[in-house]
Amino acid sequence: MTVLQSYLAGQWFGSQAAKPLASAINGEIVAHTHDDAPDFAAAVDYARTTGTRELLKLDFQQRAARLKAMALYLQEHKKALYALSRHTGATKGDNAFDIDGGFGTLFAYASMGRKELPSGNVLHEGPVMPLGKNNHFAGTHILVPRRGVAVHINAFNFPVWGMLEKFAGNFLAGMPCIVKPATATSYLTEACVRLMQDSGALPDGALQLVIGGTGDLLDQLDEQDMVTFTGSASTARKLRAHPNLINRSIPFNAEADSLNSAILAPDVTPDDEEFDLLAKEVVREMTVKAGQKCTAIRRILVPRQHLDAFADRLIQRLEKVTMGDPDEEGVRMGALASLDQKEDVAAAVNDLLNTCECIFGGNGDPRPIGQGTDKGAFFGPRLLRSKDPHADGGAHDIEAFGPVSTLMGYGDLDEAIALADKGKGSLVTTFATKDPQNAARAIPVLAARHGRLQVLNAESAKESTGHGAPLPMLKHGGPGRAGGGEELGGIRAVRHYLQRTAIQGSPTMLAAVTGEYVRGADVLETEVHPFRRHFDDLAIGESLLTHRRTVTEADIVNFGCLSGDHFYMHFDEIAAKDSQFGKRIAHGYFLLSAAAGLFVSPAPGPVLANYGLDTLRFINPVGAGDTIQARLTCKRKIDQGKAGPDGTPQGVVVWDVQVTNQNDELVASYDILTLVAKKKGDA
Repeated sequence: MTVLQSYLAGQWFGSQAAKPLASAINGEIVAHTHDDAPDFAAAVDYARTTGTRELLKLDFQQRAARLKAMALYLQEHKKALYALSRHTGATKGDNAFDIDGGFGTLFAYASMGRKELPSGNVLHEGPVMPLGKNNHFAGTHILVPRRGVAVHINAFNFPVWGMLEKFAGNFLAGMPCIVKPATATSYLTEACVRLMQDSGALPDGALQLVIGGTGDLLDQLDEQDMVTFTGSASTARKLRAHPNLINRSIPFNAEADSLNSAILAPDVTPDDEEFDLLAKEVVREMTVKAGQKCTAIRRILVPRQHLDAFADRLIQRLEKVTMGDPDEEGVRMGALASLDQKEDVAAAVNDLLNTCECIFGGNGDPRPIGQGTDKGAFFGPRLLRSKDPHADGGAHDIEAFGPVSTLMGYGDLDEAIALADKGKGSLVTTFATKDPQNAARAIPVLAARHGRLQVLNAESAKESTGHGAPLPMLKHGGPGRAGGGEELGGIRAVRHYLQRTAIQGSPTMLAAVTGEYVRGADVLETEVHPFRRHFDDLAIGESLLTHRRTVTEADIVNFGCLSGDHFYMHFDEIAAKDSQFGKRIAHGYFLLSAAAGLFVSPAPGPVLANYGLDTLRFINPVGAGDTIQARLTCKRKIDQGKAGPDGTPQGVVVWDVQVTNQNDELVASYDILTLVAKKKGDA
C-alpha cells in the first residue's frame, strides 16, 4: 500500500493511510493520502528562514541555471511520470500539455532569466528620474525578493504543469513556496517533487509539498507572504475571503475556470479553410485532458446561417474520437480525473439541458476501450445547442468541467461580442476570421473581458500553439469570473513575487543601491582603458572620457556615399535651411560610428564582440564644424555563466554612452552591450 507523503521542513512526512485515491482508468487504488497532521507553523518558519536564506545565496542568474538543471533532470526521468500520469486519465497527447509542458515552462523561465535578469538580487526598474534642477536628487524603482513564502493551491487537472508554472516564477524571484496539489491527482505531483529533490538543484526550503488538507496553513501567513490559487470560481471566492488574508492584506492571486468562447466571424463561410480550422480547434479543446482545462472552449458562437453546417462539422470529428485506456492503440481521449469529477460533470450537463438541447452524445457513451475501464471515470463528449443564447444562466453561467461545449447562433459581430461578454470574464477566446478589419474591430472590445485572445486564420494556423495552450512568455489569467489574477507572463510573473519600492537620493547613492551606473553618479577614471579589463576586474562606474573630433563636410559626404543614405537633410543645403534645424546635419548613424571610433580600443580582447544596442536617442543635431566627444561608462554586468564557442568564459557588459558637442550638450545617448572575456579558468 502506497502512502503519499508531504515534504515539510526538510523531511518527507506521513505514514498512516487516509483517503484512497483511485485510478481514473479502472478504479484500482493508486495510493492513499496520509492521516498524519502536519505542523504548518514549522513549515512556514522553515520556508522563511532556511528557504529564503538558501535561495538568496544565489542570484537571479544562478537560480535561472538551477531551473534549467531541474528541467533537464526531469526530462531524463519523464517516463516514470508518464506511467503514473495514465491513472489521472491522461493520454500521451495530454502528457505533452501537462508533463512536457511543465518541463518546457522551466526551460522557458531559465532562458528568460538568463537573458533579462541581472546578476545579483536587486532588479532595477528604471528609468531614473531627476527630481531636482541640477540632478543632485533623483528617483527610481527597484524590485527585491520578498522575505516570505508563496502558498500555491493547485487544481487537479494539471498536477505537473500546474505546479511548475507557478514554481518557476517564485523560484526565479528568490521566494520559497509551499505547494498544495488537488488531492485526486496528488500522487503525480508527489512523484515530480521527489524527482526535483533528487536533481540536486533544489535549495533547502525552496519547495515544500502538502498532501491532503491545508489545515491552519493560511492562518500562519503574514504580510510578506503570498497565496495563489487555481480552480473553481466558487472556491476562489471562499479563499479570498479568509479572515487572515483580509486582515493582513496578504496578496491573493486567483486563476479560475471560465466559460471561454470560440467565435466564427461573419466573414467565414463553410467553404473557407478557417471554418474547418475552428471546428478542429473546438474538438481538440473538448477532448484534450477530456475537456478538463480552464482554457477549454465552453461556448461556440457561430453566425445563425452557418449553425447547422458548423454543428455537422463538429459531429463528424467527434464521431471519430476513441475513448478508453491511454495505453490502448488508437485512444484519443482518456477519462476524467475521478469518479467524483464524473458525477459533477454529469450533474452540470443535466442543469445545462434546462436551457439547451444535446445534439451529440446524448444517447449514452460508447464502451471505453481497455480492460477494467467499465469502472473508470469515462465521460463521452457532449455537444449542446442553446435554445436562447440571450437568456441569462445556462451555458453563460454553468460550467461542465469535461468534454462539453455549447453552440450558440448570432446575427452580427456586435451580437457575438455581447454573447461572449455574458461569460462575465474569460481566460481566452479564439476569433476565427479572414478579414483583418473584423479582427481590428472585435479584438479591442473583447480584450476588456479576456486575459488572452487568439486570432485564428489559415496563416496563423501553420504555427499556432492553439486556443488552450498558455505560453510562458504571455500572461495566463483573466478578469471577472476568470479570477482577476495572472499566472505566467514571462518576467511579469517573476515581478509578481518581488517587492517594488521607490528609492530617492543622489545619483551616486542610487547607483550603489541598484548596482547600475546612474548618470550623474561618481565615475571611476583610471589610466587603463575599460576595454582592456576582463569581466571579473571591470567595476560598475568605470569610465572613459574620449578625445574630441570635429565633424567635417567630408565626413558627411563620405558617410552618405558609403551608406547610400542621401537624405535631403544631409545633402540639400536649401531644403535643409528651411527645416527645423536650419542647416545640413550629420547622419545619426555617423555619430554612432564616430563615437565608436573615439572609445574603441582596437587591440584583441578582452572585449570579444558587440552584442547589441539599446535605448538609442539622437538628442541634438550635429553639423559640419561641430565637435563631438564621448563618455563610455560601465553601466551593468550580467554574468550568465556561459562560455563562447571557443570555450572562453564570458559575460555581458552594458556600457552607457553619452555623446556631447562643444557646448556640453547631449547629442546622442544609448547603451551598447559587449561580450567580455573572463580571466582564464573562470567559468
